[in-house]
Amino acid sequence: MKATQTVALRNNGAVLDKDSSIYDDISEGILNLADAYQKHGRYKEAEPLYMQLLELHKVAYGEEDTEVALDLNSLAILYEAQGRYAEAEPLYLRSLSILEKQLGTDDPDVAANLNNLAGLYYAQGRYSEAEPLYLRSLLIWERQLGVDHPDVATNLNNLANLYQSQGHYSEAEPLYLRSLVIREQQLGTDHLDTAQSLNNLANLYQSQGRYSEAEPLYQRSLGIREQQLGADHPDTAQSLNNLANLYQSQGRYSEAEPLLQRSLVIREQQLGMDHPDTATSLNNLAELYRSQGRYSEAEPLLQRSLNIREEQLGIDHPDTASSLNNLAALYSSQGRYSEAEPLLQRSLQIYEKQLGADHPATASSLNNLAALYSSQGRYSEAEPLYRRSLQIYEQQLGSDHPDTASSLNNLALLYEAQGRYTEAQGLALLALVTFQTALGNQHPNTQNVLLTVKFLEVQILLSCDKQTLFSILKALAQQAELPDLNTEVMLSLLEQICTDPELLHRLQEQLSSDTEVLQDKT
Repeated sequence: MKATQTVALRNNGAVLDKDSSIYDDISEGILNLADAYQKHGRYKEAEPLYMQLLELHKVAYGEEDTEVALDLNSLAILYEAQGRYAEAEPLYLRSLSILEKQLGTDDPDVAANLNNLAGLYYAQGRYSEAEPLYLRSLLIWERQLGVDHPDVATNLNNLANLYQSQGHYSEAEPLYLRSLVIREQQLGTDHLDTAQSLNNLANLYQSQGRYSEAEPLYQRSLGIREQQLGADHPDTAQSLNNLANLYQSQGRYSEAEPLLQRSLVIREQQLGMDHPDTATSLNNLAELYRSQGRYSEAEPLLQRSLNIREEQLGIDHPDTASSLNNLAALYSSQGRYSEAEPLLQRSLQIYEKQLGADHPATASSLNNLAALYSSQGRYSEAEPLYRRSLQIYEQQLGSDHPDTASSLNNLALLYEAQGRYTEAQGLALLALVTFQTALGNQHPNTQNVLLTVKFLEVQILLSCDKQTLFSILKALAQQAELPDLNTEVMLSLLEQICTDPELLHRLQEQLSSDTEVLQDKT
């Protein structure tokens, strides 16, 4: 969440007194109109107004005035919202330089600018550059405003978000908690900023698979926003979306769907049919449908989301790349590989151009394209993409990040599909250790990788492929009269094969006999 700054703006190019009430009234009207356009995603209409105000202030007060700095900051925020990062950065830097010169290096406005510049670097995955700016901003606000000031809470929240993105959950949690305490004490338990802190802490818990702790926080955040803003406010729609995402993560689809539908209706009515946030709601509802196999319902929503983002944000915006990726995932789920591939390639090109070749989003895009190739049996094309994705994650996020573990597991599954079981097992074990450390033994990701490790262990013992082993497990489950061959049941049966020499020997003999019969027939 961006730190708020009060921007006093003036009208026309004449050199006017800064206390002119007429000037203040007119310029405030222009600013309010520009802010309204930005809020509603009408960036093309907001930009000329912000630029007009910037030029007016330069003429009226000079290039080095603090009002010019604040205008530069506002324009930078607009560009950042559009994904125009290369244009936003010099504006933030120029704004920071002016404020430091005019106000000193320890002024709260300088801290706010540092926070915003850090947010830009965070959006670009430039985490090592963002962290010192957040820390410096935090020190200024604590020194100038006090350790319990609401602006300090905002900075703590942003720093925690940075750490969470890097998988540093143990560092993020106490910052989120401290931010929440400050806001509850200074602003009240029903304040909107308190709702934001509750939402962010819930998101951290959800990332860790701590669903039972996340749910009441999401629900409390939603309750505050409904009470303070109303049932049809866009921020209420955001809370509905977040709670629905939690339910979807748990497979509670019937509970998630009405929340996502309500969120979409609010955004369409309050922000407009073509607002970027409406595109986000369309995308999220479509992803729910895709996860349920409701492909015919998902596709038009994803198409509409993509169209909005291309029109409102531009064909090269990272959010456009995300829409391309999601539509490609839908096509891939349907086996429409020839339609999925060019979308994934275009998505990758956008991420590389806008965020850089080493950004985690680029790594994710490489992974998705590799998965498409792997599903088609194009293993030699998939492997270098998986390897490059893994290298980016290791360099940018570290070897102990869950995304790095997922990348290791994906490469392991590629090797498994090629019959390279020993290589696959080593990678899967590394992924398992990372997930256990970062997310705990009961997290779904940990359980899935544990299943991969056990599958590979038994595949090596029996010298068989995954499909054959799955058939064996299915037969064993039927013999034991187990109703459902879920992850827990499969793990139990695999462990039984590994630890029961008699069962293992019987299965080896059966597989050997089946192979001999097959050879005789051929």
